[in-house]
Amino acid sequence: MEILEIIFWILIAITFYAYAGYGILIWVLVELKRKFTKTKAFDFTYTPEVTLLVAAYNEQDCIEEKIKNSLSLDYPKDKLQIVFVTDGSNDKTVELIQKYSNVKLFHKDERSGKMAAINRVMPLIDTPITIFSDANAMLNQQAIKEMVKHFANEKVGVVAGEKRIAKANGQTAEVGEGIYWKYESFLKKLDSELYSTVGAAGELYAIRTSEFQNLESDTLLDDFVLSLRICERGFITAYEPNAYATETASLNTSEELKRKIRICAGGFQSIYRLKSLLNPLKHGILSFQFISHRVLRWTVVPIALVFIFVLNALLVEKSSIYQVLIILQIGFYFMAMLGYYFEKNGRKIKILYIPYYFSLMNYSAFAGFKRYIKNQQNVVWEKAVRA
Repeated sequence: MEILEIIFWILIAITFYAYAGYGILIWVLVELKRKFTKTKAFDFTYTPEVTLLVAAYNEQDCIEEKIKNSLSLDYPKDKLQIVFVTDGSNDKTVELIQKYSNVKLFHKDERSGKMAAINRVMPLIDTPITIFSDANAMLNQQAIKEMVKHFANEKVGVVAGEKRIAKANGQTAEVGEGIYWKYESFLKKLDSELYSTVGAAGELYAIRTSEFQNLESDTLLDDFVLSLRICERGFITAYEPNAYATETASLNTSEELKRKIRICAGGFQSIYRLKSLLNPLKHGILSFQFISHRVLRWTVVPIALVFIFVLNALLVEKSSIYQVLIILQIGFYFMAMLGYYFEKNGRKIKILYIPYYFSLMNYSAFAGFKRYIKNQQNVVWEKAVRA
């Protein structure tokens, strides 16, 4: 076997591992762990004081729904503080929040980004647990109880809730985005059982307030970096699927692409700022999870896909297997282009949308890397429009 063939199959193996092999591996490891480890019962009488903190910018369309949702959560009312920080908002968001006397509001006219707003408010939080949630993400009633129970374990520094994509008639991103988040939720659950979930999603997560340390104000993925900075200090992130935040998918693929690109730009920034996690001699299994679940997808796989196609074309005359593989690749990317065409014309075909969404994610990595190295991603980015 010549060198090009060796490289080709190595890249195939890395790509398979990043998207499927890692999931299979940790599933096996978790099954083995379950056989030799007894599951501990949770203490639901553990109900410390908590603060639900929502950073909102120009959310007049959903802010009252979020307030009502927050006030309806099943948790002792005398132990729950609801806080909104709305720096820079210039629509009716502030005015609408001020109607509710049982909600605390922090606001200043200057907009410096979400992380700057959180850094400003966190020193004023005096409860042992802080729960973060997005303004457009609605929580299930048991969310706080389900998250707080994990903090009875002193090793837990962060609890990640589950993100769910609501279905809406006519929205085109729900197929790809919904399937992606279902698979991500599955991996997060396995990660948590094996050792620690790798990062948290901003729609819903909780931390020990005492472990909060100001992040750089230009941090793009504040939820991801904040949760892993806490894990760097020896804590773990637990995953709780029974605490979930529901939001609609992006309005269309153009909006989803905008969101994906900024996430990928933030991903490269995060890898640099969390570079100590790349050292398995220091962080052990957490490094293994971080590299397998995040780093490979953001950095190696997008480049690997390009080389896999090029090398496949160069090897096509070597044997019939390379001929079959090049046909499968061409067919896959042709389906992705058809998915793009039909989406642009207002049609959603599931069998085409999955390869399209996969291609979209990997294209976003290149675009996000370009933004990162050119410092073109503004920390006060405009949020994607939701269905």
